[in-house]
This record gives sequence, structure tokens and C-alpha cells, in this order.
Amino acid sequence: MANHISSEKRIRQTNARRLHNRYYARTARNAVKAFRALTDRTEAEKKFPALASMLDRLAGKNIIHKNKAANLKSKLARRINALA
Repeated sequence: MANHISSEKRIRQTNARRLHNRYYARTARNAVKAFRALTDRTEAEKKFPALASMLDRLAGKNIIHKNKAANLKSKLARRINALA
């Protein structure tokens, strides 16, 4: 266990940040999974901007990596184009 007050505070901060990041990363994964389950192109086109915005915000806050956000947006855009 930590021996210094600053170390104990750092542990508390790290745990709080980890839980916060896990929540938002899980929420994003669920949103992507729900988006991939869509079969209607018009509905997917309507929901894509909100999902892309969510991924960009998470990347901006370093919850997910910016390249991961870019890769996900690219793959989801290709999925929209594949829908008939």
C-alpha cells in the first residue's frame, strides 16, 4: 500500500478516472454494436453523425485513441454504403 499522502491521492484519482473511462468506452462499444445491427440505410445515415461525434469526443478526451475513432468511423461509413 502507498506510504505517502500524495500516493494515496494519486491512487484514488487513477481509480476514478479508470472507472469513468471504462463507462464511456463501454457506452461507445454498445453504440457501435447497435449501429452495426441496423439494416435500414436511411436510419443508419441519420444515426451516423451522432455516433461519429461521440467517437470524436471520446478521442479528444483520450478515452479511446484518435486512430481507433478514425478506423471505426471509416468502417461504419463503409457499412452504410454497403447497405441497400
